[in-house]
Amino acid sequence: MSGDVGGGDDEGVRVTIRAPRAEDEVAYAEAVRRSAAHIGRWNPVEPDGLPDLLERQGAGLRTFLIIDQETGGLVGKVNVANIVMGRFCNAALGYDSYLPFAGTGRMTEGMRLVLDRCFAPQASGGLGLHRLEINVQPDNERSVGLAKRLGFRHEGFTPRMLFLQGAWRDHERFALTAEEWPGSDAAA
Repeated sequence: MSGDVGGGDDEGVRVTIRAPRAEDEVAYAEAVRRSAAHIGRWNPVEPDGLPDLLERQGAGLRTFLIIDQETGGLVGKVNVANIVMGRFCNAALGYDSYLPFAGTGRMTEGMRLVLDRCFAPQASGGLGLHRLEINVQPDNERSVGLAKRLGFRHEGFTPRMLFLQGAWRDHERFALTAEEWPGSDAAA
């Protein structure tokens, strides 16, 4: 898949991002199971969900795995979903961080690499997006903090947005445009 949008590896100081592969299935399942209590309050816990996620990759969904360079461990997963191009050039980000890496700053570093890829022009291997949105349940303080650390601005509140854990959950909505992201061509 290298050469496809979202297919190549990007390296940071401590992490690398890349598209998931079938051979990640065992490591992915182990990371999700190990982190079930950590992510289960906010997101579905689907340790066997990688094959389905791989099948759904395409123009409307790109997934990135964040990998710890030192250990090769899975730091987290980022879905760039609901990608709409044309005059909109918008997508929604969803993410999970996995233990033991949660709280170490690696997820933030990996998310920065994902944002670089999202805002980079398609001609240079990026997704060519103009706007990204993150929707977070109000009590999920860690995810709200991550959105703010990355420079996302609070745009509003959406009641009963997603059906999770048997109920419709409210979300806070955050957004960032290419002009607001340091290093993007639009910010220059």
